[in-house]
Amino acid sequence: MKINHNHSNLSICCKFKVGHYLVDICPFWVSNLIFTIMSLQQIDFSKVLNDEQVYDHMMANYDQLGKDWINHQWRWMNAVYQAFKDHYKYMIIISLVEKTLQFYDQMNIKLSYEQYYSKNFLQIDKFSITELCEKLQLPKETVRRKVLELEKLGVLKRQKKQIIIDRRSFTFIKPENQMKYTASYILKISEILTKEKLYSKKLEVKMIENVLKKNFSICWRWFYRMQIPMIIGYHDMFEDLTTFHVWGTVCMNQAFNYKTALNKRNGSNQTHEYMDFQKELFTGDYNTFNEEMIRGDKAQSNGVSAMSVSDMTGIPRATVIRKCKFLLKNDFLRLNEKKQYVLTGFNVRRVLPYQKLIFKNKAKFIRKVLNLLTIS
Repeated sequence: MKINHNHSNLSICCKFKVGHYLVDICPFWVSNLIFTIMSLQQIDFSKVLNDEQVYDHMMANYDQLGKDWINHQWRWMNAVYQAFKDHYKYMIIISLVEKTLQFYDQMNIKLSYEQYYSKNFLQIDKFSITELCEKLQLPKETVRRKVLELEKLGVLKRQKKQIIIDRRSFTFIKPENQMKYTASYILKISEILTKEKLYSKKLEVKMIENVLKKNFSICWRWFYRMQIPMIIGYHDMFEDLTTFHVWGTVCMNQAFNYKTALNKRNGSNQTHEYMDFQKELFTGDYNTFNEEMIRGDKAQSNGVSAMSVSDMTGIPRATVIRKCKFLLKNDFLRLNEKKQYVLTGFNVRRVLPYQKLIFKNKAKFIRKVLNLLTIS
């Protein structure tokens, strides 16, 4: 780490919460007094992870992580829908919340989970429909309509250029359970990095969860910065989020069924065939991509019905059927001999660029949390 002295100040290529922890990699100034308070000599900068390390090892070990990641994201998508039975209303709320979390971060204000949710109201200054449209990449009329619907529900209240979120109207969307799922996934990645001698701190799920809660305002901003781009990307691809949710259900079902079929055939050990499938699916190596993993009998024999998709997601069956028609027409899905929905090879190739972006953002989020855990 390069340190330059200038007028009793030190330029450090790391970002700190004063006296507490290292969280990011960007230059800023720390005075000599703060430098003394922080006891920086206690921090071993050689143990700080970077995004590339996390991403590379995450992808190299995706056969161990794929099931957990699918489960993690699936639970979150279901929570997104269940909050208001409308994906877009939820996205508007968390986009507004993320804006307040950004302000806290910039002002070096850290709030715990309990502190953040201790107040019933959350005020956002300088609210702008246009800014919200640009952030979510949605038409202005769509955002305007959803904001009005949230006002009618009592969730939002506008006062000139300000908007107030009434948390009492949606206490059920607190991320209590999501933090547990996220902590479990972070632990699995930390174990892989530990085996590779890149990470040395011994962690437990409860420890990770406690650190997420203690540093909620900053950690959940990182979390939203991972998830919001994912939602935007899939909205662009599938034209609406309900369609993506339906497609994702079929994808999850097929991946799990295929893995089960291979395990039954080969005992409890995962085959190289399945491991190659997972890695090719999420790294986009088209030269060696095995079409049999998507189009073959194993993958196609056990699909999922519209009723099952509805039961798994809470999306009305009629809506699921309508969305499946779009997915069939655009070659994202097809019907197998049992009249169940299954994936096509074509759609996987279209999804891969978005998966790369998602996984890059995931690596950034994981890296920040693990670095925070290292020096907490």
